[in-house]
Amino acid sequence: MNVLFDTNVVLDLLLNREPFAPVAMQLFTYVEQGEIRGVLGATTITTIYYLTAKVTDRATATASLRSLIALFDVAPVTRAVIGMALEISSPDFEDAVLYEAGRLHAADVVVTRNPQHFSSSKLPIYTPIELLAYLATTDKRS
Repeated sequence: MNVLFDTNVVLDLLLNREPFAPVAMQLFTYVEQGEIRGVLGATTITTIYYLTAKVTDRATATASLRSLIALFDVAPVTRAVIGMALEISSPDFEDAVLYEAGRLHAADVVVTRNPQHFSSSKLPIYTPIELLAYLATTDKRS
């Protein structure tokens, strides 16, 4: 299963945001163990660096990104992705870009704490807790 991770879920873990960090950690464990394939949007990478460097420092942000790109696939953001994102109805353009990049990169589902930002999605949308429950009851091998 290819899971597109919304930026907020990644930041929950990296910035240890409570009460969300423990659930994000469990999802990352599924990725580390190869039970799901994690996908990040290219824009997620830049946003994570910016926000992590503001809260910590550049060295920590750089180390975090090195770990992420070793663990996750990165869905590119192209002209086509941006064009498609402009055509869908979403209250958050950044999430529209993320969704289209992930969809073109063969994501099967999206995990986010803001499911309302993906209301026009053709992919199943899960909150982190919902995805954990789903993964606990299914064969996760991609």
